[in-house]
Amino acid sequence: IIFRIADDQGLLLLDFKDLRAITQYIGDNAKSFQNQYGNISSASVGAIQRGLLTLEQQGAAHFFGEPMLDIYDWMRTDASGKGIINILSAEKLYQMPKLYAASLLWMLSELYEQLPEAGDLEKPKLVFFFDEAHLLFNDAPQVLLDKIEQVIRLIRSKGVGVWFVSQNPSDIPDNVLGQLGNRVQHALRAFTPKDQKAVKTAAQTMRANPAFDTEKAIQELGTGEALISFLDAKGSPSVVERAMVIAPCSRMGPVTDDERNGLINHSALYGKYEDDVDRESAYEMLQKGIQATTEKQNT
Repeated sequence: IIFRIADDQGLLLLDFKDLRAITQYIGDNAKSFQNQYGNISSASVGAIQRGLLTLEQQGAAHFFGEPMLDIYDWMRTDASGKGIINILSAEKLYQMPKLYAASLLWMLSELYEQLPEAGDLEKPKLVFFFDEAHLLFNDAPQVLLDKIEQVIRLIRSKGVGVWFVSQNPSDIPDNVLGQLGNRVQHALRAFTPKDQKAVKTAAQTMRANPAFDTEKAIQELGTGEALISFLDAKGSPSVVERAMVIAPCSRMGPVTDDERNGLINHSALYGKYEDDVDRESAYEMLQKGIQATTEKQNT
């Protein structure tokens, strides 16, 4: 209802303060909207405002706004035509799970809505790796889980691959896990009954290989070793294989502040996203309306 009213009244929702302002506006004028849009309860408005306050406390006011992220900036190539790896620096963001989940879901939804249908490509246009994937699902309402499942299921036709990286497969809901065809499973140790159940679950998600016991192998894997099962040309899961993973050719460690600043300052995108843009939108328009009403009452 909030977005419908904003559209009908020509109120642009460009940043976080716009969303808070129109929510307050609708709550204050709920009766006047009732005939056209149905009942708008104060309890529902209050719940939305509390949710927005939680996100704002986690830094959402600085995260959502203009200039808007251009998804095609993720799909650039260098001068030689090689793809570019983009790393989301989320050391602080992942400590705020609701904001982290909201931002990642927005990224996937934006890709799905903006990219054209691609069919069966030789290689994907873009591949996402979501680390600490459990943060996306912990305490998530069912409506959010359904949305994630829908996007994951449909986004493949856009030429986008999605990987969820987590220490335990049980961190990912079954309905989402069922949409993920490729599996790379590193070692799991089973010291408790809960751990043993997790190992069993992980083994059951892979197509069995008669050459070895998958459940036992998961507990025996060494450093850099993994069990892998990918979809074949027909879209069926291949039998699980035991393999060594090629180590990254880059340095294994965090980037320093000087290195980070150097990468930013020499990026082809430098200057595009540094400065906030705050053009007239719902917040400013509603403030003008409030001011005009106040002046009229005082005359």
